[in-house]
Amino acid sequence: MKKLLVIGSLNLDCVVNVDHTPVAGETIICDSMNMIPGGKGANQACAAGKLGADVTMLGAVGKDMYADIQKSSLSQAGVDISHLVERDKESTGLAIITVNAEGDNSIIVIQGANATLSEKDIDDNLELIRQSDIVIFQLEVPLETVLYAAKKAKEFEKTVILDPAPVPKEFPEELYRYIDIIKPNETELGMLTGIDNPEQHLKEAVDCLKKKGVKDVLVTLGDKGVYLEDKNSETERIPAMKVQAVDTTAAGDSFTAALAIMLAEGKSLREAAIFANYVSAIVVTRKGAQSSIPTLEEVKRYIEQKEMAV
Repeated sequence: MKKLLVIGSLNLDCVVNVDHTPVAGETIICDSMNMIPGGKGANQACAAGKLGADVTMLGAVGKDMYADIQKSSLSQAGVDISHLVERDKESTGLAIITVNAEGDNSIIVIQGANATLSEKDIDDNLELIRQSDIVIFQLEVPLETVLYAAKKAKEFEKTVILDPAPVPKEFPEELYRYIDIIKPNETELGMLTGIDNPEQHLKEAVDCLKKKGVKDVLVTLGDKGVYLEDKNSETERIPAMKVQAVDTTAAGDSFTAALAIMLAEGKSLREAAIFANYVSAIVVTRKGAQSSIPTLEEVKRYIEQKEMAV
């Protein structure tokens, strides 16, 4: 089995469900808050683990109860957490998440230890990168660390996947050269390319990224499906699954993990994206981040049900 490595963030998600997303100056009363392991990096690692991958998580946490909750969740999912870096003077990252009645979320992230993941941490784990086949990144840890680690991964001839979220104000152009697959959503695609209404100009926007050095591009478009263009300039539009969304948290992260797993198994980009679509469709019907991620068996049953219904 090929090895996956996720380099990125770990947060504890503090989730509140609200009737509607509050506007400036508005106070909303809710019944409770749930504390759920999250963070884009940890979500991706957890999803990969639940889907049966050989996956390791590299990131930074504090020495606190939040880290204990996160470690327990990842371990139960089968993720190797032996390379997590513990900080004495920083707390584990936190995310404050509101989820409205339509299942849409808004998120405030407190970086904590995530902001301390450094080039030294990467150097201390070069053998881990060398032993991996696919390395997955997001942008909730310092950009210079992502750039450094992606460059090292390409020096070792690894496949690099980037989920470009959150998009920074100044994206390092050099990073594009080290990316094999980039997976923005529609908003992120517009921010990366400067193209307004990118859904109306998908080919133009995707080609913009490819000219910068990216090989394959997948754009997730919510209920409008997935648009992809591979290194041979072959394009495809994959329709979205029709489901009743409850909470979109971790849907994109699970998509990325599922995509990586299928590619590790030798599937084509199209085949991998279709499988990832099924996984994320399940995730949005459940509440929470890692708590919403299905196992491989659940995904197989879901696919069988969908195919029988056709």
